[in-house]
Amino acid sequence: MRQDKLYLRIPLLILVTSCQALTAYPDLPALIVQPDKDSRAALQATLSGLFGGSEIRLSDDALTRSSLLTLEPGFQKTPGEPPSTGRVLSEPYRFQLVKNGDNCTLIDLRDGTRHTLADTACIAE
Repeated sequence: MRQDKLYLRIPLLILVTSCQALTAYPDLPALIVQPDKDSRAALQATLSGLFGGSEIRLSDDALTRSSLLTLEPGFQKTPGEPPSTGRVLSEPYRFQLVKNGDNCTLIDLRDGTRHTLADTACIAE
């Protein structure tokens, strides 16, 4: 009798997972539309959080012309010493803005982590 119950559950499991796959939204490369102080603050706060609270400098039109954002690493400052000079050899940081359903999501292309941007409107690129 236990085996009969298992056979009944398998089709139900397949049906449930099929419905979930049909309702999932694809990631579409996106652009921020009508950027304002709130959407810029949301992007700034998200990026600052990813870099341990560091100040991130962005142009006002970041992610409004391209869904890709590249940040160059800056020089590391150490207390009591002048800033380093010379070449920065580390790779730039890359991010992509996508629209997924109603959400504007910033994907960190280093590790694939996803960060939904509050107060931000975007359209598919």
